[in-house]
Amino acid sequence: MAQTDEFGEELVDFVRRVAELKAARSVSEGDLPTVLDAAIFELDHVADQLWPWYERLSSGGQPRTTSADRQEQHLLRAVFQRFPLPVALVDRETVVRRLNFAATSFTGVRAGYATGRPLTGFLAHADRVAFRSQAAAVARGEGDRSLTVHLQQHPSAPVHATLTAVRPSGEPHTTVLVVLQPGGPTPAATPTAQVPDLTETTRHAALTDLQDEMTTALLTAPRGDREAVVRQAAKVLHGRFADWVIADTGTPRMSRTAVLAPSEKEAAALTEQDPATCPLVTETTRTGSPSLQVRPEDPDSFGRTTEGAPVLVQTNVTSLLCVPLSVDGTVQGVLTLFRCGARPPFSMAEAKAMDTMSRHMALAVTATP
Repeated sequence: MAQTDEFGEELVDFVRRVAELKAARSVSEGDLPTVLDAAIFELDHVADQLWPWYERLSSGGQPRTTSADRQEQHLLRAVFQRFPLPVALVDRETVVRRLNFAATSFTGVRAGYATGRPLTGFLAHADRVAFRSQAAAVARGEGDRSLTVHLQQHPSAPVHATLTAVRPSGEPHTTVLVVLQPGGPTPAATPTAQVPDLTETTRHAALTDLQDEMTTALLTAPRGDREAVVRQAAKVLHGRFADWVIADTGTPRMSRTAVLAPSEKEAAALTEQDPATCPLVTETTRTGSPSLQVRPEDPDSFGRTTEGAPVLVQTNVTSLLCVPLSVDGTVQGVLTLFRCGARPPFSMAEAKAMDTMSRHMALAVTATP
């Protein structure tokens, strides 16, 4: 019965990975060979593993290995945590079980935050499908694997990932040990390496200055001109607070009012986009609740470009804020902010400050001349 259940889990995993491979067809042409390799790998898995397994379902399962030596277990945990290379222990779904000290420094992600989340969430979108496929193969006992990936916070720096199967005592399934090694220059230190008190004070001062400039912009904007108010507020946020500022206004149907991007060419790509095709915008309009996402999991949550590529993948978004411009329960517009590449993600404090500014913007938008 256990073998049958495990075989069923493998089939479900395979179907899910095939769906991911189909969705990955929109990646850039340079990344297509990696996706193709992953697809071929999955086909080999069906022919070499799943079908023979189906034929020997009548055989019993293998006994679990156990260890009564608690001191040895403590020693192994200490070795894992103090190992000088970045190491992560993940399950077949790449969900992080443990992250050692070197890995937290290398990725810039705290172990408490990473545990329970997929390790693929910290990788560039183009690498996620291949990494999941290789991790699943290792967990199935098909041998060690190695591939080159890129951290979403440092997409220009290649990282060599080596995957090997381990079976910790007490675990019902094989887990995967992932060793990360920089393939190029070590990524620059993240802002978290600064003195905490000084950093917090600096961020607070920057937010205060931003809110002051926003207040000035709203007070000097033309009263009664909704689009002018939104554009003036968007200019305050662009650059210093977000790489992209996208404003949609109107009720009940939204229209794209302003797009401020790193370049005019990039802005033009989203200017003609219908906000109704952006699930994140429509959900914010419906609920009237702000949304803060770090390393967004759904690449299609902000729709697709005219070429069919997911906007979040095309712009390399690492964090986003989507806030409603709401007055008396009626959403007058939606403001979406992107941060990309190695820029630090939006913090809770920044999200709170943006929530306050959005309420002030909504009042300015609905003010009568």
